Amino acid sequence: MEKHYAFKYGKEIMKAKIDSKRVIATVRMKDTEKIRDVEKAVRDSINHPIGTMPFKENFRSGKTVAIIVNDSTRDAKTELFLPILLDELNACGINDKDITVLFALGAHREMDYKEMAGIVGDQVAGRVRLYCGDCRDQTQFTYFGKTSFGTEVWFHQIVAEADYIIATGSVLFHYFAGYGGGRKAMHPGVASYESIRQNHQMMFEEDAGMGLLKGNPIYDDQIEAVRMCPPTFLLNTVLNENSEIIQVFSGDYIEAHLEACKYVSEVYSSEIEEKADIVIASAGGSPKDINVYQLHKTMINAGAAVKDGGICIIVGECREGIGSTVYENIMRECSSFQEIENAVQSDFQIGRHKAYSIAKLMQKAEYILVSELREELSRLLMLTPAGSLEEAVQMADQKSGKDSSIILLPQGSLTVIKEQEG
Repeated sequence: MEKHYAFKYGKEIMKAKIDSKRVIATVRMKDTEKIRDVEKAVRDSINHPIGTMPFKENFRSGKTVAIIVNDSTRDAKTELFLPILLDELNACGINDKDITVLFALGAHREMDYKEMAGIVGDQVAGRVRLYCGDCRDQTQFTYFGKTSFGTEVWFHQIVAEADYIIATGSVLFHYFAGYGGGRKAMHPGVASYESIRQNHQMMFEEDAGMGLLKGNPIYDDQIEAVRMCPPTFLLNTVLNENSEIIQVFSGDYIEAHLEACKYVSEVYSSEIEEKADIVIASAGGSPKDINVYQLHKTMINAGAAVKDGGICIIVGECREGIGSTVYENIMRECSSFQEIENAVQSDFQIGRHKAYSIAKLMQKAEYILVSELREELSRLLMLTPAGSLEEAVQMADQKSGKDSSIILLPQGSLTVIKEQEG
């Protein structure tokens, strides 16, 4: 029996008609109620934090505060919790003029004022200074030392000079750093390019993987770095597929984050009984599919559910294109995965690492991309372009057969696949 299956695409919906008998699994995160009274949840969390004193006891009157928030590539519902933090700081005797909101760009592109205001909300934008750093402008950064891994630690001068630092963000799985959130607001969030590059080049290490923190050199190195300029307080959210807050974690930037990671593992991990010939995955719409760079998370999760030699159909708008000129340039220079791997290992750069990771996925399966990218760009990235989801399914059926099995991942950027044992 044919049914219409819907997938989020940017701010729209894409549908395809598929025989439901072929669908062996629809993988979603565990059903979890959204928090209905966000203000109460945030206040409860910061007044009963994990591993540290209640929020107000950490701050003193007349001091300066740097608040680190997510950029446009990662939603955290900053506009909901940030006004609460500002009011609490005011109650501690800290004025708005002494508070700066710094965006955790890492090595992502800079944002203009309109984008920054859109993330924090008009109320906050009219109260405090908003700032985006440039990770490649070394004059903006302060040197703190070197980790045992050899990473030179440079943090933006705004956090270096602030009396207090509040790190915020959201927690997700990360393909080589284990999990996002926590210390990542600082490193790579507000670290210099070279510091980020030195840390990320350890992604080839065996213990650098998704959902791994213990013994992960990327994580351990980041923790060492952040200990040199530690946040005073952490607030992390966990969101559902509709970008609604389902949990808030506050307190010590290490301990509270570890609790958030446990929660993420419970609600975002899903098991499948068997892999499929075809996987159809959507990142879950904007901003998760803002560019290919961010769509990568969905590609990894789809790849974990497909058989060797199978096909992954990825639904992602990519309204900002590839997301990295460095990524695009290496793909223009190299014509095979081996060439990419050799180039990345001989000259590791942020953006090149993404090219390597995505191209590696295609050694196992074919990836058909439904997006706004020009066909030439899709093929440049070793992806097969399709003009619509219907067309992509037809292309996959021609290669795998109309009776081939299908797994659906409508929340592809969130759901991490675990195959059942035995």
